[in-house]
Amino acid sequence: MSETPQNDRHGAPLYLARYLEAEGQEIKGDEETTDEATPLYLRRFRNQAAPSAVDDTPLWQRASLPQQQALTEDNRNKEISPPPGMARGLRNDVYLVRHGETQGYSTDSGLTPQGVWQAHGWGKTMARRIKSGETVVFRHAATARATETAQQIHRGLVDGLVQYEKDITIVEPAVANEFRNFGFVAPDGLKDVTAAFREYSAILEGFERSAARDRPQWVVEMDRFWRTQQGGGDPIAHWLTIPLMHFEPPAMCVRRFWAGINRLSAEFPGARLVNATHSGCIRAFAVSALGYDPGEPYNIEHVRVKLLADDEHTVNGRDATVSYRNRVQEIKVPQIDQLPTWKVDDDWAGFTKPLEPAGEGKV
Repeated sequence: MSETPQNDRHGAPLYLARYLEAEGQEIKGDEETTDEATPLYLRRFRNQAAPSAVDDTPLWQRASLPQQQALTEDNRNKEISPPPGMARGLRNDVYLVRHGETQGYSTDSGLTPQGVWQAHGWGKTMARRIKSGETVVFRHAATARATETAQQIHRGLVDGLVQYEKDITIVEPAVANEFRNFGFVAPDGLKDVTAAFREYSAILEGFERSAARDRPQWVVEMDRFWRTQQGGGDPIAHWLTIPLMHFEPPAMCVRRFWAGINRLSAEFPGARLVNATHSGCIRAFAVSALGYDPGEPYNIEHVRVKLLADDEHTVNGRDATVSYRNRVQEIKVPQIDQLPTWKVDDDWAGFTKPLEPAGEGKV
């Protein structure tokens, strides 16, 4: 070759060094080492100027540096933390976890082997991230799939603690009625929506065969709900957006979830609360906090709620953050006793204290 190949890279890769060696050439530098036995990339490295010491000054104290340089240096850590003393402490770290893959929804079925593996792996992952000395409380809905999910997460956590040699306090799984699935009012009373499906499917065929009379309203609504799923649609979106007379309203599910979180927080301050529950209620909870529908949670996917400790700035109730699918929203924890009851009282469906009827001199 008539001239030395141009190379704009800071350090030549090994393939170029071998190529130049085969051609009997080498790239010269102003102060470059001339030892031909030393690889080209190593000679380039040795001739570099000594890097300046990394500035350990926190980002909020580096106002003199260009913004891009400051952000680049600080982002070498996995997370940018607030200044020491500025971070709010946590009262509780709450996980609303959807159950693992189940054998079916037409009966109260447990988990498949895949679902067991999902829940157990979630517990082992939690063991890797938790610190010794913490407390973990397990609660779950009463259904078989939620119960087995909590049990398998618990087993995975215990196995992980042995592997990572950590010592924590564990409160065994137990039923928490606040985290049950959304209900359905059938002729024989309020029940889980999947339990009501069994009664619905048992009588639907009779109505379709005889066509002797109109189907009752509860059968019509249940039929619409399940046929949405059978047709490949989203039954939970149907429940979230269409008024249904026999289904528990999404707002009431969110209300009792907050009641359960508040109760467990008062009972176990400072603990991590792991609640195995169902996708519809979790999704309604996320919609209420985020203000939009982020979609159906996958099996073992969770919504995380961080209850922040009170400080001098706390005025109107406790602060919290709700995170789901890379979106974090700051909220005020609802005060259940101040929410409307939605009970009919003196022809006024609304707050616990009904409005005074308008009389003479009143508008």
